[in-house]
Amino acid sequence: MNNRCIITVKELLIMDNSMFYGASVKTFEAARILRRNMTLAEKIIWKKLRNKNLLDARFRRQHPINIFIVDFYCHKLKLVIEIDGEIHFDKKAKKYDSERTGELEKMGLRVIRFTNDQVLYKLDSVISEIFEVITELAPLQGGRGVE
Repeated sequence: MNNRCIITVKELLIMDNSMFYGASVKTFEAARILRRNMTLAEKIIWKKLRNKNLLDARFRRQHPINIFIVDFYCHKLKLVIEIDGEIHFDKKAKKYDSERTGELEKMGLRVIRFTNDQVLYKLDSVISEIFEVITELAPLQGGRGVE
């Protein structure tokens, strides 16, 4: 028998709003849809991040933060990882991404960005950079990384 507790979005918001920085129910619903429709690059990175595969850091995918939904988030490290597809390359999108990153940084979060192409064709260097940032934010503790 599965004893897993089912928590509603509303209950989750009440329990730990700090992890979500005041995200609305509407933002949670949009994040749920995005989790079901991840890009190939996001799926590849998720496979590397899930289950604390990198230095025991726990990441969440398509995570609501305030009015935003970030691709990947580690609350303990306050680390956001964004994977940008072609839509992010035009001038207007770059400006929006820059402003969005600024807002996230004002919340005390560290944001690192990669393109889909970097993930698809240079995965080892992407993982290496993520590893370096995790190490910088949480120096190894007893050889086990983030606890």
